[in-house]
Order: sequence, then structure tokens, then C-alpha cells
Amino acid sequence: MKQTSVTIRLKNDGKTYEVETGSTLEEAYQTLGLEMQRPPLLARVNNKIEGMHYRLYNTRDVEYLDITSESGLRAYTRTLFFVLCKAIHELYTPCKVAIDIPVSNGYYVNLNIGHPVTLDDAGRIRTKMRELIDAALPIHRHQVTTEEAIQMFTQLHTHSKVKLLKGQGSLYTTVYDIDGYYDYFYGALLTNTSQLYLFGLEKYYDGLLLRIPSREHPDELGEMVMQDKMFGIFKEHHQWQDIIGLRTIGDLNEAIDQGRTNLLIQVSEALQEKKIAKIADLIARNQGVRMVLIAGPSSSGKTTTCKRLSVQLITNGIKPVPISLDDYFVDREQTPRDASGDYDFESIHALNLPLLNEQLSALFRGEEVELPRYNFQEGKSEWSGKRLRLQPDEVLVVEGIHALNPELTAQIPQELKFRVYASALTTLLLDNHNYIPTTDNRLLRRIIRDHKYRGVSARETIRRWPSVRKGENQWIFPYQEHADQMFNTAMLFELAVIKQQAEPLLDQVPENCVEYAEAYRLKKFLKYIRPIPQDQIPPTSLLREFLGGSSFEY
Repeated sequence: MKQTSVTIRLKNDGKTYEVETGSTLEEAYQTLGLEMQRPPLLARVNNKIEGMHYRLYNTRDVEYLDITSESGLRAYTRTLFFVLCKAIHELYTPCKVAIDIPVSNGYYVNLNIGHPVTLDDAGRIRTKMRELIDAALPIHRHQVTTEEAIQMFTQLHTHSKVKLLKGQGSLYTTVYDIDGYYDYFYGALLTNTSQLYLFGLEKYYDGLLLRIPSREHPDELGEMVMQDKMFGIFKEHHQWQDIIGLRTIGDLNEAIDQGRTNLLIQVSEALQEKKIAKIADLIARNQGVRMVLIAGPSSSGKTTTCKRLSVQLITNGIKPVPISLDDYFVDREQTPRDASGDYDFESIHALNLPLLNEQLSALFRGEEVELPRYNFQEGKSEWSGKRLRLQPDEVLVVEGIHALNPELTAQIPQELKFRVYASALTTLLLDNHNYIPTTDNRLLRRIIRDHKYRGVSARETIRRWPSVRKGENQWIFPYQEHADQMFNTAMLFELAVIKQQAEPLLDQVPENCVEYAEAYRLKKFLKYIRPIPQDQIPPTSLLREFLGGSSFEY
């Protein structure tokens, strides 16, 4: 007997429902009578993220997600990319579009439309996007053979997609279309253009800035903050990519297939070392500098950056003297608490700022101080017995998440400080319309490091990640433009190397937990990338901080 209904266990209200077999998630939502503050954009089905096109044929656990979820905002953003690409395709032929750099609470869009991008171009594209959204055009999802997809994108001259798909070896590929315009996206899209209720499009440097709603305040666009230094470091890295000939994962896979791995690693490592040497040279030329401050978010490679920079300072005749901010924590009972009542160790006020500034000022006056030591087991600050007096040829090196926050060293004159911001800013694209989130790079690094050195599972690292990112948004990112120099710790080849250690750890995340959705997404993404054996990576590589085998001591 043919099954006419299917059971879904709805996580949003904890109830069980029967819906017609073969219903899409969207159709099921219409029949459930579920009230959500904001309309659902996709759903977590058996702890996998699925678009509202997904059809229900068997019993499933379902949780509908809106734009305030990480997955919902991703789907909204991808759909906005799709509408942007269609609008540009209709207005300019021939044209090339690369959705490139996450910057200024939006995405930098690199355009090649036969002439420099003007304010008028931005206005025309914005108007066309609004027309497509107001037309409420359905977004169709198709399963086609990969051969058909390759032929389709060859005709559209989207060669980055062709190169990516040719390297996958998959029989079938999912593509989407809006009114006959086809594209391929990594991850689910919305079902109708009318769901895109808010966006911004501005001229930005020599391209455009596509602005998206704030996740915390979805009825507002993310604040457009100028990030000239961040944009500059992305551009610098693109110049490196042009030297090596890598802009997309398809390019990376091609280089690996052609046996160019060793050269790729050697040139990438050399370019990174050259950048560190230039920063050391700048510090050496500024003879008034007595303290180097190095900040960056979690798993950005701050520690190795600090060690490699220290080596380069020595070559300039400067002796680096490290100071650990961890030793300046206040006693446990004085630690501030977060909204949930837990100790907030990420807060700058978890540090004894008066003691730190008092000791730094004394050192710069030529006085001797006794450094503190923090007893983490007891949660108490103690005196270490270690005394320090700063010599004329010595420079303090301070590394930590708050290093660029002016409050950390408020009593120290600005001319004594040199600030470095280090972060893993992924500049490779999956293809020209699919960027790789920089946070994915850091999360994969942290999953490997937490397992290897802290005995923490991938599931637990994924569970903690939103809290880590919340702390970064509050205590790190607002101060990144204060840096005198920025350093990109991401390697052009690194995803191909960390893939081999990350995949087995992600496989261990059980399907019956919510963290499985993120583990599944990361595994799916890593499948696009050819592996590179880690034994090809030198012991001084920044990646060794996470993979192991470093010649530096941590």
C-alpha cells in the first residue's frame, strides 16, 4: 500500500506531525501552523542543513531556521549573491564577477565589465537587483549530470566552476536557476527572490560592496565600517596569488595534479617569511619602539607569528623579551561574569590592568620589576621570583587577544608601541561566486589543535565556537584597524594539508547531536580539495602550530 503521509518530529515546538509524503519543507511549513517570529529560510533535518526545496519521504526530525541562525544567514547571503550575478549578467555582456573579500560587514565584489566601475554602475545593478526581488521569481533546484553542468557553465564562460566540477569526479551536480539563469552554489538557497527583503550595494574602491542584514539586528544592514588596512592585506595576498597562479580551489587542485606542490609550498612559505621580515625591519627602523603588541582571533597563529617575528628581530640586532598576558589574570573571584553568570575569561577586565601598566611603565623608565605568575590550578596571582630590567637593545613582545585594545596599555605612550594584527584571512575562492569563510579556516585549525594538544573532541570545539566568535566580535575585531601592520597567516595550500587531519575528527561527531550539521558542512566542503601530505611542510611553517612537528617550542 502506498504511503500517503510521513511523520516529522518538529524541534521548534516539540510536537509530532503528519504531512503528505513528498511535501517540500516549505509546503510542510504551510500546513503545520507553526508560528515563528521570522519566516524560515531552511531547516535542520536529522541534523543536516537542508533548503526549503527538500522533500520529505520518510520520518524526519525537523527544526526550521530563520535569518538569525548562522545557517539561515548563509542561505540568505548565497541567494543575494545569485541575484547579484543575474543582475550583472543581464546588464553587462561580457562580464566577470568574483564575490571576493568579506570586509566592512559585507562582501567586496570584483567586476570586469569592460570599463572601471562607476557610481552609475552601482546604481544600475542595485536597481536591477530590486526588480528581480520585487518580481518574486521562483528559485528552482535541479539535479543534473556533472557533464551537463560542465557544458552549461562552459557556455556561460564561468571557467572557475568548470575547473571545480571537472576535479570532483561526481556523477551528478545540483544547480539552481532564476528565470533561466543558472548557477552553482555550495549550500542551500532560498526558494524565491522575494525573500530577500534587505540588502545594500555601494561602490567600494574599484569594485562594489554588497551589504547584508546584521544577524543580531536582521532589520538593519551591518554597519559599514571602513577597513582600509584589512582590505589592503587581502589585496596584497591576491598579488601573491597572481604570482603563484592560484585564485580558486580548482586552481589549487590543478596545481596538485600537475605535481607543482613543492614549488607552491616553497613560494608560499617564502612570501610569508618575507612579510614577517619586512615587519621586523619596520620595527628596527623605528628606534623609539620598546614594545611589540601582537593580537588576533582564535587559531590565527599568533604564537608562531610571535616566534618568527622574534627571530627576525634578532637578525636586526634587537633582543625580544616575551611577556605573557596570561600571568596578569586577576584572582578567580575577581573575574567578571558573562550574561549567563559564568566567568568571562575573554573579557579584558579579567586582566589586572593597573598592575600591567604599572610594571610596563617601570620597565620603560629603566627600573627592575618582579613579574607575576598565575596559578591556574588555584585561580590566584602569585609573584614568580623572576625579575626583569629592560636593556637598551631589548624590546618587549606581548601576544594576546587584547593586545590592540587601547585599554590594555592605556598608560603607555603611543610612540613606544608597535601593533601587529595576525589572522587567517582565506583568500582562495571555491569558485568565483562561492567564497570560503575565513572562520572555517580557523575552526578547522582549532579542531585539530584542540584534539591534538588539549584532548578536546571536534564536537566540543564546534559547540564552543559560537561563544569564541562572540568574544572575538566584542574584544578583537573592533580594534584590528589600530594595527600598524597586518599579517595574513593563512597559507594558499593549507586547506589541502589540514584536510587529512580534520576529516577523521569530523567523522567522529555523532549524527544525533546538533553539532553534526556543522561537521557535515565542513566535511562536504573539504571533499572539494585534493590532499597534500603534511610531511612536505617545513618544521618552521606556521601550520605546524596546529599540525605538530614544529621546530619552535610552545
